Amino acid sequence: MKMKVETQNAPAAIGPYSQATATEQTIYVSGQLPIDPKTGEFAGDTIEVQTRQSLENIKAVLDEAGSSMSNVMKTTVLLKDINDFGRMNEVYGEYFDGIYPARAAFQVAALPKNALVEIEVIAVK
Repeated sequence: MKMKVETQNAPAAIGPYSQATATEQTIYVSGQLPIDPKTGEFAGDTIEVQTRQSLENIKAVLDEAGSSMSNVMKTTVLLKDINDFGRMNEVYGEYFDGIYPARAAFQVAALPKNALVEIEVIAVK
């Protein structure tokens, strides 16, 4: 059974998609932009601040779904500039410990709202 996951502690979906969908065992979190849900604006303009906000949004969605960052199995990181990878990776590393999730990271031509980063995850409950 597919369930919708929605929280006010992360930015609302800006299109025909859910913040996340879940089954009894797995949570699929949509790509999270670095938008502060309280202001509706980017949290800042550096890769470090934007990465942190994207990951905080993911944490909020996972919490709503009854999971946590420790249960993330796979991430996909989309970067406006691959040269930001090292600085993104420093912040990213603060959110995971033990067995790190599998990951793919790509530079893309553009991200919505001209963000520097967007991150999606797949987690278990």
